[in-house]
Amino acid sequence: MPRSHLRRLAVRTLCSFTLMSLAGAASAGVEVFTIAGLPVTNAPENTPIVELDAPARLDAQISQGLPGDPDQARQAMRERVSRPDWPEMKARYQSAYTGLTRAWMLGIEKVPAVVVDGQYVVYGEPNVARALSTIDQAKRQEAGQ
Repeated sequence: MPRSHLRRLAVRTLCSFTLMSLAGAASAGVEVFTIAGLPVTNAPENTPIVELDAPARLDAQISQGLPGDPDQARQAMRERVSRPDWPEMKARYQSAYTGLTRAWMLGIEKVPAVVVDGQYVVYGEPNVARALSTIDQAKRQEAGQ
């Protein structure tokens, strides 16, 4: 198991207001960032778990079976986006890219990453409860100094 690494996250001042508003709801509390092949455990209920490879998986899903000819592929995509299930797929894309944007804003360097209050992160610990314990301990030590 990789050794956990704890550090304070730097605030990214270069982020635009638009990007900040996209992820504003997730700015407090616990957030978890991972990829599909690296599951996490023991996350508190309602904790957002962002799979950073979700956009690529959605791209593969939506492009599956497209013809090689660009004109035919465009027509097939027009048909796909006019289907009744397209709004759900569009919402999945929006959610996936919002999570990816949030990870970028926080400066996430590797996964899994457990973030608390947008300020503290533990890398490499798939057990979210254990990562949160590490963060709580570090916060207590910081407060005592």
